[in-house]
Amino acid sequence: MNNDIKKAFDVLVAGGLILYPTDTIWGIGCDATNEEAVKKVYELKKRVDSKALITLLDNSVKLDYYIQDVPDIALDLIELSDKPLTIIYDNARNVATNLVAEDGSLAIRITKEKFSYELCKRFRKALVSTSANISGEPAPANFDEISEEIKNGVDYIVKYRQDDLSKAKASSIIKLGKNGEVKIIRE
Repeated sequence: MNNDIKKAFDVLVAGGLILYPTDTIWGIGCDATNEEAVKKVYELKKRVDSKALITLLDNSVKLDYYIQDVPDIALDLIELSDKPLTIIYDNARNVATNLVAEDGSLAIRITKEKFSYELCKRFRKALVSTSANISGEPAPANFDEISEEIKNGVDYIVKYRQDDLSKAKASSIIKLGKNGEVKIIRE
């Protein structure tokens, strides 16, 4: 796993794309602060850039760097959630402008999965984590379901967990308003 993390890290620093396992499904990843790298993700997925992407962090302490005003309830929700939870926050900052939704929001998930956690921790920046599929096609439940087009479109494919055939699921997604109101986007 350490060799995979080093290679993925080097690709991220160089502005490239990786294909990697997360706490949910396999993801296409890049440096969330690099506008050109984020553009490559949209192009590979054939997705319009008005449809925002999810980012990963290893620790909720880092939320304040990327979100202007983190609602107090966010930390409770992250801590109490028994499955991966992506939260959409208002007032994003310090990420690539093409990663931020039209309303100024950003979707962030705190990962606890071993590989993505260690990669985020070592990279020390937010990572893009979007499903490893062409926009509009089903998200792959495991590595074997990822299309050749996606595999050929990234700069590095992580070897760790490629043989895991369990059916992964996407995270729950909620949007938090400034006053702590919660809107469920995906259960």
